[in-house]
Amino acid sequence: MDKSSFIFTQSPLWIFVCLLVGALYAWLLYFKTNEHSLKTRYLLASLRFVVVALIAFFLLAPVLRSVKNDIENPIVVLAIDNSSSMSKYVSKQWLDALDNLKKSLEQKDIEVVVQTLDKTQEGVKKLLFTRNSSDLGSLLKNISSNYENRNLDKIVLISDGIHNQGISPEYIPLNTSIYSVGVGDTIPKKDVALQALFFNKLAYLGNKFPIIAEIRNDGFEEREVVVSLLQEGNVIAQQKSKLRKNNISEVDFLVQAQQKGIQKYTIIVENLEGEWTYKNNNRDAIVEVIDGKEKILLLAAAPHPDIKAFRSIIEKNDNYSFEVVIAGINSPKENRYDLVIAYQVPDISGQANALLEGLQKKGIPILFVLGATTDLQKFSNSNALLNVNGRSGDIDEVFASFNINFNKFSLEAEKLNLLKQMPPLATPYGEYKSKSQNEILLYQTIGRLQTNKPLLSLLMNKQNKTAVLAGEGIWQWRLEEYNFTEKNEVVDELFLKIIQFLSAKEDTRKFRVYTTNTEYQDFETVVFEAEAYNDLFEKIANVKVSLDINSDKGKKYTYEFMITGGTSKFEVNNLPEGVYTYTATANILGKTEKASGQFAVRKVELEALSHTANFDLLRKISQNTQGNFYTIQMLDKLQKDLLSTKKAKVIHSSEESLEIIHFKWLFFAILALLSIEWFFRKYLGAY
Repeated sequence: MDKSSFIFTQSPLWIFVCLLVGALYAWLLYFKTNEHSLKTRYLLASLRFVVVALIAFFLLAPVLRSVKNDIENPIVVLAIDNSSSMSKYVSKQWLDALDNLKKSLEQKDIEVVVQTLDKTQEGVKKLLFTRNSSDLGSLLKNISSNYENRNLDKIVLISDGIHNQGISPEYIPLNTSIYSVGVGDTIPKKDVALQALFFNKLAYLGNKFPIIAEIRNDGFEEREVVVSLLQEGNVIAQQKSKLRKNNISEVDFLVQAQQKGIQKYTIIVENLEGEWTYKNNNRDAIVEVIDGKEKILLLAAAPHPDIKAFRSIIEKNDNYSFEVVIAGINSPKENRYDLVIAYQVPDISGQANALLEGLQKKGIPILFVLGATTDLQKFSNSNALLNVNGRSGDIDEVFASFNINFNKFSLEAEKLNLLKQMPPLATPYGEYKSKSQNEILLYQTIGRLQTNKPLLSLLMNKQNKTAVLAGEGIWQWRLEEYNFTEKNEVVDELFLKIIQFLSAKEDTRKFRVYTTNTEYQDFETVVFEAEAYNDLFEKIANVKVSLDINSDKGKKYTYEFMITGGTSKFEVNNLPEGVYTYTATANILGKTEKASGQFAVRKVELEALSHTANFDLLRKISQNTQGNFYTIQMLDKLQKDLLSTKKAKVIHSSEESLEIIHFKWLFFAILALLSIEWFFRKYLGAY
């Protein structure tokens, strides 16, 4: 019920004054003369009385206070699992029963909302049970979030209890009672399923990599099946596997990467007569094959424990290949490297100096590591980052202190505080002076005093990437960190990020289009990101892009979109499974630019992996939320329980106060009264 009332900022007695002013004004205007008949004067005086009294009343600034009450009925959400595993049990009979349940609740002043794994639905009779995965946890969590601060009474979850994506619903905290309804058969079906594939998503051209298939058996004990490995529809390997009783069988394939790009391999398990479904007898493995690793060379004049430490750090990343050259013992195997670690080179013996000079002439990024055998004068002359004025062989023991203002790439300051507890590094003693604009990552700390001397610094020049670690002994850091934490994480992550920064190649393309992932599931959105640059490599906008996508099955998709500024995103939905290549073209500053790439869409038959209803999960969800469990045949009992425990209606009140002088219709009302009075006066020949 809505209520309205006046609130006066002045005493209500002023209303009588307003009426008196209106009456006095009208009397003075029409009863001081006998220009019109008495009846006419009364009519005109009444109009003027009302207008003047209203205007005087408005000057008192009265406020109209309105209270609006909205009644919200209790809400019941029918959360229906519309995954494909439910399709075998869906019948018109129980869909009609659900629809009748909905109508019966609505007749009792309960608002009923139908929510599926996809979206909110208008009804239940036209539901499509085609969803290829079941994320029951997200379904319940989204409902709880969407109806927060609403009069949500209960959630009725109608499902077979098969959950195969996301967080299990039994571990999601919910404040609403879940009344679960079990659908399906809890008796295991006779079936053979390719349950899982294990493989590396990245492989190197020419290398061999494993694909391991896990086969689950229900009801086919001691049977032998043929497992085939296919590429582009051709069988490249086959093995026989004996199915174990109520257990998992493994089949291992060793595959050689023979082609660059994204490759799709398919594992197929032989179909056996009497299986519940054949949909789970094959799965795809999508592998990206790249040509070679980034090559890192460590050049030293003599062996040192730090060399092994660098090897352990670098070989953590499969994208790097690591080579050590000790001057006088071996020589570089490659003509070109992506990064050189000059370990105490230039050195005072001069054995490795010539090798270093040759590598520097090729413009290769250098990470200098200084120590007791570094030739400081030659080092100062051979780098663009740092001068160290001192005598070679004189060392100082210093601790590390992280520069909290360093922000060129992400590092966690809290983790790097661990470096303060590490053993000291042996650094050359002398005066340190920067040659150019550089970024200090670690400072030298002597005792408790943090100095301005750099311990680890980087030259952020894209054309001349250089870094200097002014100390030896990081092998002790790794040992001490493991002693503290039983893992090597902080020190390794620090140096891997420095190596990544130094070895990363600059992208000089003016037009870039790439996908956010190289692999998508068939129900996911493929997201493209596009960027355009001018000659100064500043991002530009209003660039029209033509995008052609070609599938490995010969189908072509053509799209157009605009780069509106910064990095623009473009989304493509509903692409079928397969390996795709794409080419994007754009006219940038009068020149046609192209960008291309690959991605894969993988079909995941998650629903086919399990076909036995899991009512235990549904019971746990209901128990955790003080709800009840029912089967689909118990909808009448469910309806009675919902009605007997339904929440009360909620009244939402809102109050609004507004000075009546702000009502526009009052202005037009006064204007209308004055216009009528003016018309009569003119009509009667008066002024």
